[in-house]
Amino acid sequence: MYFYPMLTDDLKEQTKTNHQLLEKKLVAKMRAMCSKQDYSELLAVFFSYFGGLEQLIQSNLILAKVPDYELRRKASALAADIEVLGGRLPALATPDSLPLITDHFEALGALYVIEGSTLGGQIITGMINKQLEISEGLSFFEGYGEETVSMWQKFQSVLNQPENLPGSAVIKAANETFLKFSSWFDVNA
Repeated sequence: MYFYPMLTDDLKEQTKTNHQLLEKKLVAKMRAMCSKQDYSELLAVFFSYFGGLEQLIQSNLILAKVPDYELRRKASALAADIEVLGGRLPALATPDSLPLITDHFEALGALYVIEGSTLGGQIITGMINKQLEISEGLSFFEGYGEETVSMWQKFQSVLNQPENLPGSAVIKAANETFLKFSSWFDVNA
């Protein structure tokens, strides 16, 4: 029996540097938050970038290959959190600020970044709750709640399908998504 290499392993390894660069910025910003307004403004940065990105993903993703994609959209949770906190919704990022997504594989790479944002969510939720003493406006970081791990595993199984190999387009798009979000964060946070 032939075992296919795991694209998710390659993605994790080959996007590590750009992921860590972005993560450092986000963690520093989160630690500096002092108010609900600070938190709402951070969520607005996510909303504008992820909202624009989701539009590109939706128009290029083969939905039959990711049948639960609608459950994986994050902009609505971000919008709800911002509204609960009394913030204003910003305009969505435009394609010139987003990674180039022209096909299903590039859409998967961008979706990998969005889906990965749910994994540390429970830790972030606890940190924000403790730091700002709030229990509202946390639905984005709560992700899928108790289903977060299983939703991540389902997405990994989609990525690891043999037709997605060798994965160079997926990896390139994931790296570009991390880099563009890092630049977006620098300008908008």
